[in-house]
Amino acid sequence: MSADIYKKVRANPKFAELEGKRSRFALMLTAIVMVSYYGMMALVAFAPDALRTPISSGATLTIGVPIGAVIIIGSWLLTGWFVHRANGEFDSLNNEIIREATK
Repeated sequence: MSADIYKKVRANPKFAELEGKRSRFALMLTAIVMVSYYGMMALVAFAPDALRTPISSGATLTIGVPIGAVIIIGSWLLTGWFVHRANGEFDSLNNEIIREATK
């Protein structure tokens, strides 16, 4: 692409909209993942007995195992949500911006 097209893209108000939407969405997902992972690490560090509690009386599986599994699976789901939105809404907006810039 030429420098003129880059200037047109940056001047397009839809580009600022795309940047804002994508950044806010990525920061929200990042915050969710970071809070959940660091929350789990804080529990391990400061309240390990809470995670050692068996799921039911006589069970060998502790509550920490499903909590860890939910955090990992949740991270995969959040990644899938980001990819889905990036390939849909964000790509559509990106293609509109490029189409307008190359007119």
